[in-house]
Order: sequence, then C-alpha cells, then structure tokens
Amino acid sequence: MYKIALITGDGIGPELSESVIDVLDVINDNLGVKVEVTKLQAGDAALKKTGKALPDETVEQIKKSDACLKAPVGESAADVIVVLRRLLDLYANIRPAKSYPNMPALKENIDMVIVRENTEDLYTGMEFEVGETIIALRSISKNASERIARHAFATSEQRDGKRKVTCVHKSNVMRKTDGLFAKTCEQVAKRYPKITFEHMYVDACAMNLIRQPESFDVIVTTNLFGDILSDEASQVVGGLGMAPAANIGDRFALFEPVHGAAFDIAGKQVANPSSFILSAKMMFEWLGIKNSDKSCQDVAKKIEDAVYGIVKDGIKTRDIGGNKSTKEFTQNVISRII
Repeated sequence: MYKIALITGDGIGPELSESVIDVLDVINDNLGVKVEVTKLQAGDAALKKTGKALPDETVEQIKKSDACLKAPVGESAADVIVVLRRLLDLYANIRPAKSYPNMPALKENIDMVIVRENTEDLYTGMEFEVGETIIALRSISKNASERIARHAFATSEQRDGKRKVTCVHKSNVMRKTDGLFAKTCEQVAKRYPKITFEHMYVDACAMNLIRQPESFDVIVTTNLFGDILSDEASQVVGGLGMAPAANIGDRFALFEPVHGAAFDIAGKQVANPSSFILSAKMMFEWLGIKNSDKSCQDVAKKIEDAVYGIVKDGIKTRDIGGNKSTKEFTQNVISRII
C-alpha cells in the first residue's frame, strides 16, 4: 500500500484533484497497485483559514507519505512549493515536453525532458537594498551542480531517446557561477561515455527549442534558466495543459502540473486534467524505480497510453479544441486504463 498525500490546491485545483482521485481509485480497484490518498490543504484557501499557506499538519502528513501530488495553488504558490522543495531537498525539477497527436505542437516528433536544478540560483531569494539599488545574490555550488548532472545522465539512460544530455548555461558572461555549473556537468559526463554530451548557451537553446525541438533529449540547467525554458518547451508541444512536472530528491518526490490555478475558469468543469493525470503517471514511474515495483511502472504506461489514445482520437477539453468537460475527459481516460 502506497500512502499518497494530495494537496488539493486553489482555483481549478479541487476539480483536477477529483479527476486524479477518480483515476487512482480505478487503479486501486483494478490494477494490483494499492494506494491510500490523504487530502491536504495548502495555498490561498489554507492561508485564509489557518494563517499559513503551508500548515504544519500538511507538512507532517506529507512526511509520512510515500509521495505527494500537488494541485495548482494561487498567489501563495511560492510559500508552498518553494518551501517544500527546500524542506524535503527536492533538488531535481523534471519537466517532460512531448508532442501528442492532434495538439498544436511545432513538430510531431518532440520528446525531451528538462532537468532543472531546484534548490539554488537566484531563487534562494537573497536580495537586499544598497541605497536605491537592489542586489540579488546568485549561488551555484559544485555539490548541487554535480547531483543535478548525475540525475540528468541517469534520466537519459532510462529513456528510449537519443541518449544525449545538453548542458545549458551562460558561462561566457557569468564566468564564475555558470562556469562552475558547466565545468561540473562536463566532469560528470566523463562517467557516461555512451551518452552524447554538449554545451549550449541559454539564448541559443531558447532559439533551438523553436527551430529544432526534436533534436533535444535531456536538457540540464540551472534553476532560473530551467524555469523559463521548461515553460517555453511546454508551449512548443501545445501548451501547459499537457505539461506534468516532478520535484525529486534522494528519498522523496512531489508531482504537480506545470500550470497555475486558473481562477477564471474554476468551478466550470472546463479545465484540462491531463497535466495532473500525467503527473500521477510520473509518480508511478518514480515509485516503480524507487521500490523496484514493476506493477507501478506498468500502471504509469497504462496512464500515458490512455491519455495519448484519447487525444489521438480527438477527445479533448475545450482549452485544447475539444468539447469535453473535465469529468467527461477523465472518464474517457479511465475507460482506457482498465
């Protein structure tokens, strides 16, 4: 039995959470993988109710679980996900970008993963004032660079793709910080002689994601660059509605859709649940690898095959050109899982 913590979030979060619960219930009942889901509060609603965007009880329940699923939260997102990343040392942010049938992707054969360092860079928030000037400190360490590089190469090994890792940085300008990141990735690359390794400046990468996105396999980069490039990559394959993400550490992992809480469509049953359902797919993949549990990996494949199959058949929510409600789309996914 896997204990799964589920942060239900704000805006469209509760609707997406219900979709994921429906999927997990079907898996629990039919596919030989048992899960126990605990709903938890975090985000704007939790802040209003308890005075904390991330209540202590939520943190304690997450620590007792095997993995966490997090629906999108509102304005307090940084007080939830950034805190959890640091608290649980979830140093690897993993964002796949894959083109699905009947989606407005730039090309049909895109299949890449962005592996983003998740704990340092400018996102540590070390800012201070000197007169009328604001200074932000950027920290890049050898330890964090090395472990994210190892994760990127391990990711490439696990994939059926091109077995290539692209290290993205701007070491020609930020010679110390990005210089250390680039040098460390290059040192790690020597341990993986069967995987092609290349350097690419971040501006060139941003261009090539538009010009030749099919050429990428695994991109490894720093926190800020990874945040920007992963959103770009999501749009290249058709939008954030199909974009899942994982935050992974050595002992724990949290999975979430890339998009936000979309308050403007909350409660209307028009939100696309694909990114959260595919986040659950990534969770089962991780559980399968971590626990040597082939059943979890089989479940992950069934989830992805189901989503792939229904969009191929033109079954879509309104945001991606279809007419299905959130619940109807979810039921179509479920029908193909079992």
